[in-house]
Amino acid sequence: MSESAPFQIGKSGITPGVLSSLALALKNHYQVRISFLKSSGRTKDNIAGMAAGICSSLPSEEGKDYAYRIIGFTVILSKISKREKK
Repeated sequence: MSESAPFQIGKSGITPGVLSSLALALKNHYQVRISFLKSSGRTKDNIAGMAAGICSSLPSEEGKDYAYRIIGFTVILSKISKREKK
């Protein structure tokens, strides 16, 4: 099982297909690097809102939740256990 998987968001933005692909990638990887392309209409505020929306829209696995951090125009989405959040 690999540590990180690359992912790109383009002009279509966040669609149900994107969310299902992210959920599948997170089943096999600990974290996913999401790059927002220029065509996605990226701004710093947009990226923070989209990252929060992705975390809340993904189905949580049993005992796992998601956290993100933003580095430039890239979001690192990681699985965390619910015990770590406390």
